[in-house]
Amino acid sequence: MRLSRFLRALPALVLGLVLLSPVPSAHAGASGASTVSGATTVSGATTVSAVRVLRYDASRAAEFRTVIDQAAQVWNASVTNVRLVAGTPADFAVLADNGWPRTSRTSLGRGTIWMGREATSEGYYPLRIATHEIGHILGLPDRRTGLCSDLMSGSSAPVSCTNANPSAAERSAVNANFAGSALLGGSAALFVDRPDAASLAPAA
Repeated sequence: MRLSRFLRALPALVLGLVLLSPVPSAHAGASGASTVSGATTVSGATTVSAVRVLRYDASRAAEFRTVIDQAAQVWNASVTNVRLVAGTPADFAVLADNGWPRTSRTSLGRGTIWMGREATSEGYYPLRIATHEIGHILGLPDRRTGLCSDLMSGSSAPVSCTNANPSAAERSAVNANFAGSALLGGSAALFVDRPDAASLAPAA
């Protein structure tokens, strides 16, 4: 009789133990990046997946403020190792002026973008400009291929080009830049996106 009572109670006991067992939890690090505990162990070293969160301040971007938010969403939908969010203190700021679009990158993920009205007045697509300039912040250089399919071809592509999405190679490069703890491609640089910028650059 006692054995049969024990057997009837056994399923409830097992269920209770399962519910009380700890499970891996997600938490936010000091930088705001989400990490997951209990990641895989390779050769005795435990690797923890993390997303680098970059905050941007577009409060001084004037009429380009909305397009900067749209460009951030394009990048968020394109890459996995970095996420862009509006907020302060900011890693990079976006301003508006009457010159050509340009980016001063101080290090990977940090710097200042100017959304120059001269390009939009000539017919260049604002969202493509914004995603291109953010690409510099994320470690991508100019690639003046003239191809609309290349986001970082910038103004070398036709004025009619409205592609605002990074190519597969550009997405892969950004993910590599922000992979793990060793951040790549972040040297300080100034990028001016004007049609004759290549001829203005100093010789290597």
